Amino acid sequence: MRIAMVCLAGLLVSGCGSKYNSFSEDIVDRKKHWSIPPARQGDLTEKEMDMARIAWKYFENNYQESTGLVNAVNNYPSVTWWDAASYLAGMTSALELGIIEKEEYDRRLIRFITTLNTMDLFRNEMPNKAYNTQNAAKVDYANQPGEIGYSALDLGRLLIWLHLIKNRYPEYATGIDSAVLRWNFCNIVNEDGLMFGALLEPGKPVQYLQEGRLGYEEYAAKGFQLWGFDTKTASMAEPYNTINLFGYDVPYDTRDPRKLKAHSYVVTESYVLDGIELGWDLSTDHSGPDTSYSNGWMAEFALQIYRVQEARYEATGIITARTEHQLASAPYFVYDTLYTDGYAWNTISENGEYLPQYSAVAVKGAMGLWALWDTEYTDLLFDHTSHLYDREKGFYEGIFENGTGLINTFTSNNNGILLEILLFKNKVN
Repeated sequence: MRIAMVCLAGLLVSGCGSKYNSFSEDIVDRKKHWSIPPARQGDLTEKEMDMARIAWKYFENNYQESTGLVNAVNNYPSVTWWDAASYLAGMTSALELGIIEKEEYDRRLIRFITTLNTMDLFRNEMPNKAYNTQNAAKVDYANQPGEIGYSALDLGRLLIWLHLIKNRYPEYATGIDSAVLRWNFCNIVNEDGLMFGALLEPGKPVQYLQEGRLGYEEYAAKGFQLWGFDTKTASMAEPYNTINLFGYDVPYDTRDPRKLKAHSYVVTESYVLDGIELGWDLSTDHSGPDTSYSNGWMAEFALQIYRVQEARYEATGIITARTEHQLASAPYFVYDTLYTDGYAWNTISENGEYLPQYSAVAVKGAMGLWALWDTEYTDLLFDHTSHLYDREKGFYEGIFENGTGLINTFTSNNNGILLEILLFKNKVN
């Protein structure tokens, strides 16, 4: 921990990692290197700008002035830090797309940073997994008072966006640094570079469990890297294997969920976020696009994730863009996967229940593929999802594969990621 804190202090002073002041500028060159379709680039069309404004409507509706936080789900005053990071992404994108003025951005961000600097932490270590958005109190997943642990993955995503914002808008660096320096990182990253979450269950001592599987683990690890921590083991692809689906070798994490009590989900979201925000590169690589690619395997894995979903459509006629998504009723959340637990195209709940009726084309998944790969198939994904909104509420989560209609719910994660996807398209040129 002493070494990590020295690195953190050095990074705060030096401002290392400034290549992330904007969305990765070299992604088009990387795509040429990998001989894959280019990213979409250029000014947003009138329709795309309209979509961005509709997505921002969610954050107008669900903002809590008392804390600066935003509800993770429409009208439900609770939030996780993954969802809060998506709000930061959406708010920054709204500013840079000209949807909101800097004055509104400042007002919202000051309240958010103030809450980060004053809220109670889990066991005085790290932010609790969930908070009430109205009073910033620690809560469980039912939004009842209490602490339940912390998520390394959620906090890794938050660290990415705190770093991006403080480098884009240095007037907030002091407040952001102050908030992060409150955290005790001793139990979340170990000396081998693995990440651990904390789990507190009734009547049991705190458990610190290794957290993260292929795709999500490497993405979240970059958040800790940006703040000076060594997450070398978490950043490796291993252990993984591939399964051939429709002629493409799809990578998956081989750790056994029966032993480790954590499923290995192959979904679109983590690969899209890594590409949109970080250009599928390691945060420690500052060599530029004309040399070796420190995280080139991540770019190749992401390409396979895209290609196999296109191939499934071509073979079956089922429009496919799968990732985790919210539901309007129990179980409220599913992992809609390309592969998990030994089965392809497997949709499961967090406890592993098989729920194929909830397979869907997720808006954030479809739009992420559309932005990163300019093809006829992603044009189809855009046409299939770009109208799935309520002008007064934002974008729906998606549309069910089986033809039963929309996922009738609205979230911070979906609308925030959609906004950053549109900003990426607007800036990657």
